[in-house]
Amino acid sequence: MLPPELPPLPALTRAESELIDRYLDVVDLLGRINPARGTHTYGALRAAQALAGQAAALRDALALMHARGESELHTPTLARALRVLDGERRAARITVPPESAS
Repeated sequence: MLPPELPPLPALTRAESELIDRYLDVVDLLGRINPARGTHTYGALRAAQALAGQAAALRDALALMHARGESELHTPTLARALRVLDGERRAARITVPPESAS
């Protein structure tokens, strides 16, 4: 049995695609750094070291959009792209998990 087919990505400009990709890279690194979810300091350290470079890439993606005259974020379209790319699950790793019932 095949897994269900994912919905297609919405049409994005190249700059919007770059923004989404760089944003998710930063989200993934923050999830690895999250002290409420992590298990090893070395992995969190490596993610923190990579974060500066990825944050700069995110900044550059936004600067490129601005320079091209893309002055507005099309939030519904970008949110749909994030959902297709599993952004909700990936972003959930940044939050503090609920207290366990003990």
